[in-house]
Amino acid sequence: MAKSLFKNVLLVATTLIFLSFDLPTGWFNAGSKPKSYEMGIDKSAGQNGKNAATIKSIDKTIDGFGTLMQQCNPNKYLGKRIKMSGFVKTENVTGWAGLWLRVDQTGLRQPLSFDNMGDRPIKGTTDWTKYEITLDVPNNASLIAYGALMDGTGQIWFDNITFEIISDFAPSTGSTNLKKSPTVDEPTNLDFEK
Repeated sequence: MAKSLFKNVLLVATTLIFLSFDLPTGWFNAGSKPKSYEMGIDKSAGQNGKNAATIKSIDKTIDGFGTLMQQCNPNKYLGKRIKMSGFVKTENVTGWAGLWLRVDQTGLRQPLSFDNMGDRPIKGTTDWTKYEITLDVPNNASLIAYGALMDGTGQIWFDNITFEIISDFAPSTGSTNLKKSPTVDEPTNLDFEK
């Protein structure tokens, strides 16, 4: 009996180790229900067989969202319009998913600019697709926050996020809303290989 119990405990522990994901360097999880999701690196799940980040629901129903995110100082983007691009793949997303980008100023309750793709959500099962967010980074910005989010259940993968300064004539995709968290000097580990 004790031997059987030990085997079962070992099997469960081994399964949890293989099913859990390590957080990518420079990234952290957040959201309204972060404990309802496993988040981290899914090795060899990227477009080219390299790593990708993933958010996977672990509860059967979730009233809220989880996000894997990063924050950086806005210094190199101040006074510029930026485009964040990235690839996303989804499986059985019951709510919606998307990339998101937010520009904050210290002391303000509302962001200076924000877009979470809520007006163009990713739903269901999709193959790797490139998505873009374009926002202004005013000179008074103090923080840029970004990542991917999933509301509801399912799984998403995201990879190869890039940032570029673009023309002020390019249309912005965002609006205004939200809050704050740990900060790096600039975007880091965007291909999830660290």
